[in-house]
Amino acid sequence: MSDNVVHLHKDPNPNPSDGPDGGGPLRLTVVPDPAPAPPAPLWVRSGRAVKQAATHERTTTAARAVARHGLYTVGGARIVARRAWDARTAARYERMLRAAEAAGNYEVAAEWEERGQRFRDARHRRRMDLLTAPVDAAKSAAVGTGMGIGALVALGVVLAVATKNPGDVVTPLMAVVDLIHLLIVIVTVVWGPVVTLGPFLALLGLWAVGRHQQAAPNWALPERVRNGDGEPITPSIVVKALRDLGVPALRNAIKEMGDAGASMLGPITIAGCGVEVDVQLPSGVSTDEVQKRRRKLAENLTRHEHEVFITIPPAARTVRLWIADSGALDEPIGPSPLVTDDTMTADYAKGRAPWGQDLRGDAAALSLYQRHLLITGLSNQGKTAALRALALWLSLDRTVEFRVADLKGAGDWAMFDGLATVLIQGPTDEHVIEATEMLEGGVSEMERRLQAPPGTAFPPLILLVDEAQVAFMCPLVDEDKRPYGGSKATSRYFMAARKVHNQGRAVNVLLWQGTQDPTDQNLPKLVREGAHTRASLALGTESQARMALGDKAVDGGAAPNLLRPGLDKGTVVVASDGIEIPAGQSSVTVRTHYISTDDAKEIATRAKARRDGVTTLRAIDRGEERDPLADIAAAVGDAPRVLTQDVLKRLDALNSDAYGGWSFVDLKRVLEGTGAEPYKSDGRMVVGRDRVARALANRDEDGSASAEK
Repeated sequence: MSDNVVHLHKDPNPNPSDGPDGGGPLRLTVVPDPAPAPPAPLWVRSGRAVKQAATHERTTTAARAVARHGLYTVGGARIVARRAWDARTAARYERMLRAAEAAGNYEVAAEWEERGQRFRDARHRRRMDLLTAPVDAAKSAAVGTGMGIGALVALGVVLAVATKNPGDVVTPLMAVVDLIHLLIVIVTVVWGPVVTLGPFLALLGLWAVGRHQQAAPNWALPERVRNGDGEPITPSIVVKALRDLGVPALRNAIKEMGDAGASMLGPITIAGCGVEVDVQLPSGVSTDEVQKRRRKLAENLTRHEHEVFITIPPAARTVRLWIADSGALDEPIGPSPLVTDDTMTADYAKGRAPWGQDLRGDAAALSLYQRHLLITGLSNQGKTAALRALALWLSLDRTVEFRVADLKGAGDWAMFDGLATVLIQGPTDEHVIEATEMLEGGVSEMERRLQAPPGTAFPPLILLVDEAQVAFMCPLVDEDKRPYGGSKATSRYFMAARKVHNQGRAVNVLLWQGTQDPTDQNLPKLVREGAHTRASLALGTESQARMALGDKAVDGGAAPNLLRPGLDKGTVVVASDGIEIPAGQSSVTVRTHYISTDDAKEIATRAKARRDGVTTLRAIDRGEERDPLADIAAAVGDAPRVLTQDVLKRLDALNSDAYGGWSFVDLKRVLEGTGAEPYKSDGRMVVGRDRVARALANRDEDGSASAEK
């Protein structure tokens, strides 16, 4: 292809004589293409290639590896030299003495000073002994050699007498001489390789020490270590993290301690999926200053904020750090024993519900005996599942009665149909009215029990309201202008909850509530402070954490507001005397077992098999004419016979307006003449299912016959 291009164009400066129009003829002009750019000099191209090769990821990785392993040897030599220096001098005692003085612990300082003086005295004695050591060694060698030769000659005499050969007198002595000669030969053969390999073995040993201690600059370490992923917690790392925390008094004290800042630390012990260490702070540093910097401390330890917990142990001026293994808290825990052990039973008074695991990995079990319960958290964090797990365990105790109001109505409590004597499911105002009347029925039962003779034993009654904030926020008022919701003395739900909190515990009438996103409007102060067991999942703010758990728990280190919404589902911070809490702490963090709805149904089926049959009242009819005989049949349910007092309780739960004031006399009046009158069974008055059903059938037949006539 030609390097030139032919262009046709008009002459821009025509000659008039070249044509009549003066335009001039067309001319062909050959215009060469622009010359291509000259190639870069060889040295420039070589430099670019060298730069690209030098900065390539593989090159930098290889260079970093070479530098790292070389520096491991240098760092190992430094560490070994330091250890040798500490072993031969009193430097270690001086460091500890300065650290104790910087921490203001003068008793420990005096102890280290005494230890250092004892070390110097012992070292002086050893050095004085070295002056006489050559003479003593020579004497010992001479005496030992003489005794050895004498013993060998005596042995040879005995051997010569035994063999009757005088030449055997020197046989033992010559055997020793041959052994010495053999050893000399072996040493002569081995000495050369040992001398050759010795330095390499020494370097290998220094490299191993340096590698174990990661004794190389940070830029030379592997990427995983540089980023802190999986970095083990050591005393030096903890001290450095505290030094860089931003507390001037703490930083200055650690600097004065020199290399012995680790003297502040107790033993670092393995605790579940992490480690635990107590830190005794220097004088002038308060525990609150460390607690307020939890996030910075976690980042200094190359951990996320949720992986470091700070609590206050009994010792003064001490904080306890629990530091999780990197990523360990994101791993799920095992299934609940309720799922894996189909023979498990429950005991309301003496047992503990298997709720989950604490951060150490130990089983966390909660006692429910005579304790009102409140669990709260943001929406969709596992509140219902955590509350339901406790109820499922307690349902395995056949003496416990449940009355459940689920004001979400999503079917999370549907498996309690046949376990609970009352089951309300729905979010409407009508369901709030039913839940309120359920609580008021519990109050009536509580008052009846309180009036019983002293010493009377009462079976547990659990009044459980999930999504209780719906009840507190209900705007409806009754016919007497009393609001159902709110937190005033006229509020029906609020006052029923307060009455149960005040006196229910003494007669085993307990209130369990689950609520979300607590505020003073949807969870009044008097109600939340009436709960003996308070638990919280992830929350948004510290003020909400204080509402959920109380000031004491939050001031002691409880921080549900620092849990990660969505990622820490099912993790609760618990403040209760019903769960084992480490000494000096006011709360414990529990990762609860998740029990799916299908597993919950299987557990509920096992619980139903342990009972004689429970009739669940799913709705409470108000304002319509009642049929007492039909209601009695519904209250008896599938059980062959029911105690008259239980029939009265179920009628009260069915409609407190119609049956709240009923006594045994009223029950007997309705059943008298029907053939279903109460009768004694095992010395107690009962109502028989078959008799009531027969009376109801006979009445219907009589009514139909009368209508036909």
